[in-house]
Amino acid sequence: MRRPAKSSQRAAQPKPPPRPERMAAFRLGVSAESRAVLFLIAKAYRIVARRWKTPFGEIDIVARRRNDLVFFEVKARDTLEDAAEAVTQRNKQRIVAAAELWLAHHPQDAQRAIRFDVILMLPGKLPRHIVNAFDATR
Repeated sequence: MRRPAKSSQRAAQPKPPPRPERMAAFRLGVSAESRAVLFLIAKAYRIVARRWKTPFGEIDIVARRRNDLVFFEVKARDTLEDAAEAVTQRNKQRIVAAAELWLAHHPQDAQRAIRFDVILMLPGKLPRHIVNAFDATR
């Protein structure tokens, strides 16, 4: 038997709609990730996951190439410097933690060489792929 809700408890309020600048940032990110995927496919990577969500955060792209398993962070900014600076220590820790969870869920990948790469996206330019951008040390 259910207890009636206390009068002091209110019904859940609907979330307010996202701010326009957040929506624009989201669309820019999805577009950059889509372009990065095409770039990686052209470089013979096999995309196995996009926007893989975990309690620790999201991995933008997970891909395999030969014996490598690569976790990609994609950053789109107006300048190369801004894009590179957007990959913070906190981002790196989040990606490493999420990658550990990926390996726990996909034990067949544990035998592969693991890498963390970054793709920097600039308007009107080809993507900049930084191989082994960081390692798993925390």
